[in-house]
Amino acid sequence: MGMGNGPGATMRGFTRDRSVRDRRLQEGTGRRVLGYGRPFRSDITLFLILTIIVAALGVATPLLLGRIIDHGVIPQDRGVVITLGLVVAGLAVVEAGLTVVTRFYGSRIGEGLILNLRTQVFSHVLRQPIAFFTRAQTGALVNRLNTDVIGAQTAFTSILSGLVSNVVSLALILGALVTMSWVITLLALLLLPIFLIPAHRMGQRLSQLTRRQMTLNADLATRMTERFNVGGALLVRLFGRPAQEDAEYADRARGVRDAGVQISVNRVIFMAGLGLVAALATALVYGLGGLMAVAGDLSVGTLVAMAALLGRMYGPLTALSNVRVDIMTALVSFERIFEVLDLEPLVQEDEAAIALPDGPVDVELDGVSFAYPGAAEVSIASLESRTGSAAPRPDPSRSEAGKQDTPDPDTAVGDGARVLQDITTHIRAGELVALVGPSGAGKSTFTTLVSRLYDPTEGSVRIGGVDLRETTFASLSRTIGVVTQEAHMFNDTIRANLLYAAPGATTDQLEAALRSAQVWDLVERLPEGVDTVVGDRGHRLSGGEKQRLAIARLLLKSPAVVLLDEATAHLDSESEVAVQRALDEALTGRTSIVIAHRLSTIRGADQILVMDQGRIIQRGTHEELLARGGLYRTLHDTQFRTDRHPAAPGAAGAD
Repeated sequence: MGMGNGPGATMRGFTRDRSVRDRRLQEGTGRRVLGYGRPFRSDITLFLILTIIVAALGVATPLLLGRIIDHGVIPQDRGVVITLGLVVAGLAVVEAGLTVVTRFYGSRIGEGLILNLRTQVFSHVLRQPIAFFTRAQTGALVNRLNTDVIGAQTAFTSILSGLVSNVVSLALILGALVTMSWVITLLALLLLPIFLIPAHRMGQRLSQLTRRQMTLNADLATRMTERFNVGGALLVRLFGRPAQEDAEYADRARGVRDAGVQISVNRVIFMAGLGLVAALATALVYGLGGLMAVAGDLSVGTLVAMAALLGRMYGPLTALSNVRVDIMTALVSFERIFEVLDLEPLVQEDEAAIALPDGPVDVELDGVSFAYPGAAEVSIASLESRTGSAAPRPDPSRSEAGKQDTPDPDTAVGDGARVLQDITTHIRAGELVALVGPSGAGKSTFTTLVSRLYDPTEGSVRIGGVDLRETTFASLSRTIGVVTQEAHMFNDTIRANLLYAAPGATTDQLEAALRSAQVWDLVERLPEGVDTVVGDRGHRLSGGEKQRLAIARLLLKSPAVVLLDEATAHLDSESEVAVQRALDEALTGRTSIVIAHRLSTIRGADQILVMDQGRIIQRGTHEELLARGGLYRTLHDTQFRTDRHPAAPGAAGAD
C-alpha cells in the first residue's frame, strides 16, 4: 500500500536528533534562510505547484478505482471499465512524468543552494587569519562545509516538498474519507495513537543510536586521516605499533557495526509497526465497511477506495508529526553555517584601497606594537575541540620558529600581552635586513605584520609609503614574497606548484626559475620532469629540494619585498649551501627581511636588528654589533662555541 512519501521519508523524521526541538535559534535566522531561496523563486514556485498536482493525482487514483467497480464492474458496463481504466493509466503516466520533473526542479534548487553555500563558506574561510586555522580542527571545518551544507539543503527540497505534499495529501484523503463514511474514518483515526506513541519512543532510540554511529564513524575517519598521511604512517612504522593500531581500529569498527545492526533492527520494528497499523485499518475498513456494504449503506467501490486511501493516510500523518524536528534540524544546520560566515576576518580590504607602487620599495614600521587577538575574535569554540569546549589553546602562529606545533612560550594567547612593543625602523629599497634574537623575541611576528597576516595593534606598517591598511590585497600579494622554514607543497606536479605563484608563466620561465634556484638538475633527472607529482606536502622530496622549489616559486612571482623565515633552519650542510646559493639569487635587487638561523649567513646584511622581548634593542652591521658587545655578541659567541662542539643542544639565537 502507498504510504505518502514512502518509508524513507517517514523514517527521516525519526532519525533526526530530537534534541534540536528545544534549541533556541538566533533571532532572524528564519529570514536569513529565506534569503538564500530568493535566487530560486521561480523554480521553487513551479516545484511547489508540481508537488501539489502530484499529491492530488495520488488521491485521485483510488477514487477512480472505486468508480470503476461501482459503475463498470458491478453493472457489467465494459465501456465505463475501459474508459475509466484508460483514465487511470493516463493519470499514472502523467504522475510519473510530473514526478520526474518535480525531482529535477528539487535537485536543481537543492544543488544550486549547496553550490552557493559551499562557495560562500569556502571563500570566507580562506580569508580568516592564520590563528583561525591553527585553532580549528580541519575535520570539523570540512564537516561544517559538507554535512551542514547538505543538511541546510533539506530545508528547500525534502522538507519543503514533504510538508506541502503531505498537507495536501492528508487534506484530500481526509476530505474524501469523511465524504464516503465519517464513522469508518473516525474509527481509523482512533488507531493512530497505537502507532504514534511507540513510534515517538522508537524515534528517540533511533536518534541516540544514529548520533552514536555518527560519532564512531567520525572517530574512524579521524583515525584514518591521521594514520594515512605520510607523517602518521611514518610514526606508526618507526614506533613499531601496527598490531596495537589494528586492534584499536578493529574495536572502533566493531562499535560502528553494532550500532548499525541496532539501527537496522529498530527500523525493521518501526516499519513492521507501521505495516501492522495499516493492516488493522484495512481490516477495519473491510470488516465494518463490508457489513455496511451488505446492508446497502456503502457501495463495494467506495469500500475499495476507502481501503486504498487509508493505506495512504498514515505516512503523511507520521511525517507531519515530526515536521517540527525536521525543520529545526535544517535550521540548526543553517545556523552552524552562519556561525562560520559571521566570523569576520580580522584583516579586511578597505573600500577605498589603493595599489602599492611597482618597482623597488621601502618598508617602514612606525611605532608598531602588537598583541595577538583572543580566541573569541578569531575562532569558533565548536570547531576547536571534539567536545565543543572553548578552552583556549596556544596559537602556533606565534612560534618564532614558524613551526605549526610550537607555541610562543612567553605569553598566552588572548591575554592581551604585547608581543611587539614600539617597533620603529626604516628598511630602504634594495636593502637586506636581518632579524636576530632569542626564541620568543618577536621576529616571526615582525614578518607577519609586514605581509599583513595581522594588522598592528598600534602604529603603522608602510610599504612604498602606503599604509598596508589602505592598500589592496592583490597589490600586496604581488609585492610580498615569503619563504618559510617548512615549505608547503600541494599534492600535485612540480609545474602546478610553481604556477600557483605565476599562472601565466611559460615553460622557459619555469626552467629559468628552477635553474636560478639551483634545482633544475634535480628536476631534469626526474622521470616526468616538471610534471612529477611531489606527494602529500611534498614528502617525495627532501627538505633541501622542497626549499629550492619554494625559492623557484618565489622567483617566478618576482616580488619587490622578500621575507625569509629561517629558510635553512633544518637543512643539512650540503642542502644549506645549495639553498643559500639559491637565496643569494632570489634576494638580489630586492628589499629583503631575513630571520637568521646562522649568524654567519648574515654577515653581509646592510643592517641587523637585534630583538628581545618584542623590542629592537640593537641595530647595526655585523662588525659594528660585534664591536659594541651586548646581546648580539653573546649570541654570536654562543653559536660559535656550539658550531665547534655540535653535541651541544641547540644554538642560542636559533628559533
